[in-house]
Amino acid sequence: VGAHVIVMPRFDPERTLETVQRHRASWLYLVPTMMNRIWHLPEEVRSAYDVSSLTTMWHMAAPCPPWLKENFIHWFGPETVMELYAGTEAQAVTIINGAEWLEHRGSVGRVSVGEMQAFDEDGRPLPAGEVGEIYMRRPAGAPPSYQYRGATPRTLPGGWESLGDIGWFDEDGYLYLADRRTDMILVGGSNVYPAEIEAALEEHPEVQSCAVIGFPDDDLGNKIHAIVQTKGSRDEASLRAHLAARLVTYKQPRTYEFVDEPLRDDAGKVRRSALRDERLAAQPA
Repeated sequence: VGAHVIVMPRFDPERTLETVQRHRASWLYLVPTMMNRIWHLPEEVRSAYDVSSLTTMWHMAAPCPPWLKENFIHWFGPETVMELYAGTEAQAVTIINGAEWLEHRGSVGRVSVGEMQAFDEDGRPLPAGEVGEIYMRRPAGAPPSYQYRGATPRTLPGGWESLGDIGWFDEDGYLYLADRRTDMILVGGSNVYPAEIEAALEEHPEVQSCAVIGFPDDDLGNKIHAIVQTKGSRDEASLRAHLAARLVTYKQPRTYEFVDEPLRDDAGKVRRSALRDERLAAQPA
């Protein structure tokens, strides 16, 4: 469409703000990991740059913690902050702006392309408010948008396909996501979603990135383990106190592990199953 595109060689939180100011950028694309690192810059650094040229800031690719999204909405403006949920497969899409999100806190929006529906484990559609696996269907007559190599799509009759996400719809048709079906941790009979714990951890000013996984436990079925990359401090007591004020007891990690390397890639993705498998393989038999 004739737009000028600026691509940074590598993400840097302060340099991103400087680039917006220097080029008077009107659109900005971020993933939540980038948003988190920008927000945790010192306030005097964040406020030193003029980002008033932005009319649209898209974020996608990973769950965005509600506290972080709300801060960006108040900073950039509710009409500027936009979120899109879809898979690379692109069967269907939801979109939500900041103003809608403030009315439907935590939602990823309403379906704008194709169809989405929550189904139970037996493949039955669920009513509003009930949690299930989210299936997607391309618009009628649309050609296939992808082909798996070395994998089989998870499907239901009628052309429904799943990316493995768990969630629910409200009465107004807004979708809320919990987590990936394969990443859910069952603790003492209760479903625990790692993304909720990770979002609470990332609110701590010393946390750079984190991942939450489950280890087998004879008593509870699973115990929650947090892997944390910090900015330097490794104060487990501080993290425990931080989460104690934000999460019920059974959702709080039993054990912590500190690492030096980032746990999310440049697209903001975290591979929890791989992290879990590595640690289980390293444990003595």
